Amino acid sequence: MSTRTSAAPRRRRAGAPSSVVRRRITPYLFLLPGFLVYGAFALYPLVRSAQFSLYDWSGIGASTFVGLGNYADLLRDGGFLAAIGNALVLIVFYALLPLAIGLVLAAVLRRAQVRGLGFFRTVIFLPQVVALVVVAVAWKHIYAPDGPLNTVLRAVGLDFLARGWLGDPGAALPAVGLIGTWLEMGLVMLLLLAGMSRIPEDLYEAARLDGAGPVREFFAITLPSVRGEIVSALVLTIIAALKTFDLVYMTTSGGPGDATTVPSYEVYRRAFELKDVGSASSVAIVLTILVFAINLLVTRIDERPERAAGGRR
Repeated sequence: MSTRTSAAPRRRRAGAPSSVVRRRITPYLFLLPGFLVYGAFALYPLVRSAQFSLYDWSGIGASTFVGLGNYADLLRDGGFLAAIGNALVLIVFYALLPLAIGLVLAAVLRRAQVRGLGFFRTVIFLPQVVALVVVAVAWKHIYAPDGPLNTVLRAVGLDFLARGWLGDPGAALPAVGLIGTWLEMGLVMLLLLAGMSRIPEDLYEAARLDGAGPVREFFAITLPSVRGEIVSALVLTIIAALKTFDLVYMTTSGGPGDATTVPSYEVYRRAFELKDVGSASSVAIVLTILVFAINLLVTRIDERPERAAGGRR
């Protein structure tokens, strides 16, 4: 009888999963709530957009299936191609310039051991927490023909540079891009500062004993050590450049002409002004693929050195 009693707890109830199965399922159960939210608010809209992109639809009433016709039209659409070109230009202002400036500022601040560094970090990061609509309105005033920027230029004798920045076809896109540089520079610098704070001081001391100067220290120690932070900063800023909408909408509305039109603004214009939801959805899908492709290339920056090191082993 004692044998039966001791064996009873070991018996598994009919239909109950084994301990091995429970161990395998448990991690997925923890991920399930987050995945459901992500699926409902990200994946499902993306799938629906892909579906809409196959139809000619005004957003109201009946729709007509056109297959890949909307995508074929985009290849012949000069406005869309110009928007893609403008978005690639904005990557320079949103990603590359902030990265170059952020690297220099972070390296200087780390080496100089500036007092009140926390205060400077807060001030530099402040543009990230200000609503982009507020930022756009403020910079629109700065760029106005009688705004502070032109006033300063005239005061220092550079009258020939003064212009209506947002109304000049040649200056409007760089003007919007510089707003992006100002916005993203603080974020990039903070990411790089966080990475530099993890570099052991012994490496710098050893380099100084070998006669290395600040420039050599930067390229030999600092830059390779923050490779991961550089990739993260590029991914975040490139996404911000490609999806920028409110800044363009509030400052130039895509003008003058199509000088500052970007894909995200094209989505809005085609869907709500031209009432062509199918074309707008196809632009959105192409933009999604573009964001994914560019960031896939960027993330490979962080993978190549590891693969090379693995091959040497």
